[in-house]
Amino acid sequence: MEVKLETKPRNLASIPKKMRKELQAKYKSALFRVAQIGINIIQDRTAQGQGYKDGAFKPYSERYAAFRSKKDRTLTPNLKISGNMIAAMTSKANDKQAEIFFRGAKESSKAAYNNQTRPFFGFSRDEEKRLSRAFERFIK
Repeated sequence: MEVKLETKPRNLASIPKKMRKELQAKYKSALFRVAQIGINIIQDRTAQGQGYKDGAFKPYSERYAAFRSKKDRTLTPNLKISGNMIAAMTSKANDKQAEIFFRGAKESSKAAYNNQTRPFFGFSRDEEKRLSRAFERFIK
């Protein structure tokens, strides 16, 4: 997944060299912190049964709803049986970009499958603006 954040000033060449180096030194930390906020957004929204595209997740099939009911699980789609997939979400960052991903092939494949049916792994425009504002705060 890729999210591009725009910040001002867009052209670092217009900033004095000393200030530019100070800003670039803060980028890795700021990007890592923004990625963590992104993970929290995805986890909170998913727990509420909401996707980033179309609001609420589509309902479970009757068969799967009956299975969940027998296990005393909620019938509101939240992509959570054991919690392992959502808990496997992590991030890494360098001074140019941050990446949110899932640890382990099993959890990654579960996430890819779930994302096809109920898109959860991404950000709405409002969430992107929130992340962009956070990034700007962190580099000041």
